[in-house]
Amino acid sequence: MNAPDPLSMPAAGRAGALATVLLVDDEPRSLEAMRRTLEEDFEVLLAESAADARTQLERQPVAVILCDQRMPDLTGVQFLKEVRTRWPDIVRIVISGYTDSEDIVAGINEAGIHQYILKPWVPDHLINVVRQAVEARSLSQDVLRLELELRAGAPALRGKRAQRQAHACAAFDFSRMARQPGSPLDTLCALGERLSRVDLPVLVTGESGTGKELLARAIHFASPRAGGPFVVENCAAIPDTLLESELFGHKRGAFTGATDDHIGLLQRAHGGTVFLDEIGETTPAFQVKMLRVLQEGELRPVGSSRSVPVDVRVLSATHRDLEADVRAGRFREDLYYRLAGVTLHVPPLRERRGDIAPIAEHLLAGVAGELGRPGMRFGDGVLACLTAYAWPGNVRELRNEIARAVALADGPVIEPAWLSARVLRGEAPAAAHSSDGMLPEVGTLAERLDAMEAAILREAMQRHRWNKTRAAHELNLSRVGLRAKLIRFGMVEAPGSEKPS
Repeated sequence: MNAPDPLSMPAAGRAGALATVLLVDDEPRSLEAMRRTLEEDFEVLLAESAADARTQLERQPVAVILCDQRMPDLTGVQFLKEVRTRWPDIVRIVISGYTDSEDIVAGINEAGIHQYILKPWVPDHLINVVRQAVEARSLSQDVLRLELELRAGAPALRGKRAQRQAHACAAFDFSRMARQPGSPLDTLCALGERLSRVDLPVLVTGESGTGKELLARAIHFASPRAGGPFVVENCAAIPDTLLESELFGHKRGAFTGATDDHIGLLQRAHGGTVFLDEIGETTPAFQVKMLRVLQEGELRPVGSSRSVPVDVRVLSATHRDLEADVRAGRFREDLYYRLAGVTLHVPPLRERRGDIAPIAEHLLAGVAGELGRPGMRFGDGVLACLTAYAWPGNVRELRNEIARAVALADGPVIEPAWLSARVLRGEAPAAAHSSDGMLPEVGTLAERLDAMEAAILREAMQRHRWNKTRAAHELNLSRVGLRAKLIRFGMVEAPGSEKPS
């Protein structure tokens, strides 16, 4: 019995349709940890063996499968080879806690492995890898539909391709990057738009989660290469040996298991753009090979004696201080200057707090649609709380917070009570805090006292679920006095959330 036709399945990410992910691992605790991480964004199925996984695959369609490499009956690569044969439309990901990269490199081609995740995995990275896999599957299905239309002689095919390109260009336009008027991103986007017109390498720096890839996509889709591919590779996500094979490709017989030629991502991006995220995490050996691509415009697949010309624009990103790494000998100076034709720095959210509200509104619309709760909106005081928080995880953390609030809210309005405790406690917008997180280290006496008072108020209100009567009693204030302070610090209580005292 085979799974249903993949072309009849709903596309992942559309309203009301969550992509199905199958997790295969013989360790129940590992399965449970992955399930908790992914269940908010995907429909998750569990299997503790290959046999159990086969049963699940025969019962219902699956978009992505994550399989542990070390299992008692057979390895993850061996099982994914079978999956490729019987269910070729499923995106295959292998997870391993061992340094058996040669086995997995060999299986990349044979099993058609999309990604390799090394244990211990990071929740945000796991979610992002699965999201990218779902997007890749959706795109491949779109391509298959277009090919079928072409074979059938569909007259509107060329128009559909043009529409898809126009849609992509509009979706990643610089003007679509959420921000307030006068934001620091205005200058950054203006520079990015000018750089998109010339074929220079660009290095995007900034903390994790600030939107470096979004900026890179905007540069690509505003450039003359917009009609070509935009290929992304996270250099920190896979070992160096796998990264070389993935980017440069390999020849048949290059290593055990390499039964066919494999075209690397750089060749697939010919005529377009490749975005190398976390380029600062690569080894010196890989850096030498990447330097050749930038200098000579050619690459040499693993196991090949001949170079292949490639025409790609390289955009890269890092959260590291690459100049410091160059001085310390951790990163090649010649590669740094090749990558950093121009450097663009994306500031963290705490340095552009005015952007938090428009970004939050933009994220809410998207997240609410994904979770099947369109029309959600923020209640009084929520945006003030979001703006006051420092967001060390930047936009990624903000999105997770909004998704949590949408899931917990019992109506169409998100109230402050649905925010997590750390966000409700917040911090003063312009203050650098001491190690205890309470008293700012800089500012006038009045500013420092205000920051401390605001933190105490937030903690008390959160602890009492925004019940003014109880909070006022604890703080020895009248209800009128407490309300005045809440208004002063922009912390209007959640309407209707107060319980009778």
